[in-house]
Amino acid sequence: MYACTLIWFNGFAQNISKELKANWQFKKMGTAQWHRATVPGTVHTDLLNNQLIPDPFYRNNETKLQWIAATDWEYKTVFNLDAATINKKNIQLVFEGLDTYADVFLNNQQILSANNMFRTWKVNVKKIIKQQDNQLHIIFRSSDRTGDSLRATSSLIHPSEYMNRNYVRKAQYHFGWDFAPKLITCGIWRKVKIEAWDFFSNEEIRGIVDTTLHLKPKQQVELVQQRDSIGQSFYFTVNKQPIFIKGANWVPADVFLPRVTKAKYRNLLVAAKEAGINMLRVWGGGIYEDDAFYDLCDSLNIMVWQDFMFAGAMYPSDTAFMENVKQEVTDNLKRLAHHSCIALWCGNNEVDEAWHNWGWQKQFNLSPADSAKLWEGYRKLFHEMLPQLVKQYASQPYITTTPLNGWGRKESMTHGDSHYWGVWWGLEPIATYKEKIPRFMSEYGMQSLPSLESIQQFALPADLDTASAVMKAHQKHPTGFQTLAAYMQQNHLTASNFKEYIAATQHLQSMALETAITAHLQAQPRCMGTLFWQFNDCWPGASWSIVDYYGRKKKAYYTVKKLYGK
Repeated sequence: MYACTLIWFNGFAQNISKELKANWQFKKMGTAQWHRATVPGTVHTDLLNNQLIPDPFYRNNETKLQWIAATDWEYKTVFNLDAATINKKNIQLVFEGLDTYADVFLNNQQILSANNMFRTWKVNVKKIIKQQDNQLHIIFRSSDRTGDSLRATSSLIHPSEYMNRNYVRKAQYHFGWDFAPKLITCGIWRKVKIEAWDFFSNEEIRGIVDTTLHLKPKQQVELVQQRDSIGQSFYFTVNKQPIFIKGANWVPADVFLPRVTKAKYRNLLVAAKEAGINMLRVWGGGIYEDDAFYDLCDSLNIMVWQDFMFAGAMYPSDTAFMENVKQEVTDNLKRLAHHSCIALWCGNNEVDEAWHNWGWQKQFNLSPADSAKLWEGYRKLFHEMLPQLVKQYASQPYITTTPLNGWGRKESMTHGDSHYWGVWWGLEPIATYKEKIPRFMSEYGMQSLPSLESIQQFALPADLDTASAVMKAHQKHPTGFQTLAAYMQQNHLTASNFKEYIAATQHLQSMALETAITAHLQAQPRCMGTLFWQFNDCWPGASWSIVDYYGRKKKAYYTVKKLYGK
């Protein structure tokens, strides 16, 4: 152990790591003019910073900017190395996040063809790199068009809620969701670095330290799933003591991810802690969050239920796709599994439920043979590969999917975790929460509008009407305003103007969460957890969040704080 430790210190002292974030430029493929770029960043924010497009979040600009996703883009920079770096025996370029289809050239030689937003890409460039005037050039191909092409050439139709996103290893919410706009980004969304060393790379050093000083950290949080007189339990213990989970679902804090600063993470997570939240579920349609998120959750003692990034779709299972996912999952397990905050790894969001309950076989006209192939692919990914990788690299438990059963099945109230959407999607009365109490409620909620001050940041006075094109553009649920109207009528809530309407929707959301959370708390130990949908927002608009995109807290936030603080 001591010899390895000595090697670690000697190796570490000689390693060099330098971030490449200066002198970046970008342009539309096929055009001549280059513009200044920010790295990390996205093409949308670079266009916005150069005043080449209007704010995508303002009014209904989203609809006018879909051409960006159908376009290929180029980025480039020139950089030098000092003598200490160029003389190292090993030099590599590290791309912590390329979004998503990227051909990378160094000094006119292609060194990488990337195809996964979630992976870290490392390339040995010792034989190509020079001390002066290194030219790094990246071509980003349209994820939108690539997804269409992959589906067209696939031997199987893989059902999906939104477009062809399931063929693309990219944040799924970028293709649109019922709380998110369709703004399909590309760009260098995480750091680019030069790493150089003689003996051990930083990754090798970490491996030595993990092997000699740590052989996996002891996990104090456990998930208990046992058959009992009711059905099957689902609860967490901390140091062998059962704990009631008071939590929420977390979505990415921006559509344009590099804008999520450490300060924004801190503000949101401190707000979660102050509301009495002890667990956040990182939803599978978003991203594996930045290290800063998990560091803060560690320090704030907020547990994390971590989905892998699969949601509401059947995914390919061919050899190339599976190998790509294997590397993605390995990268993120190695990066994140040591965090004390992580309590659970979950294979996907609602894919099992969708396959069995959403009528995809009929909707997509799937033959029995094709259905069997799709399910076998699902089994290979979520029942075989992912649990094997979790076992290899992590100490936390793994479940294949959430929920265990769809909300239309009686078992959803007696076996495992449940996403109960009879209230909202099913238009059932809010009082139904008092009757429909599962073993662990991992999704449920009620929509509301953000405050007038927040709406005024993206809308004009003439837009302040649910019938306006702008408000419709910021309501992504297909029947959102109609559903809110139905619940307002059910609960005898009226509004004579738009400000009163906002207040009514926030009151409605507050009522719903108070009814549900109270019922879940009172049902202990039959029910041992409640994770409402959703804590935060990725853009401004109507959603299920209790803290809006701009950080303003809705009425339901204070209701949750009162209930969770007990």
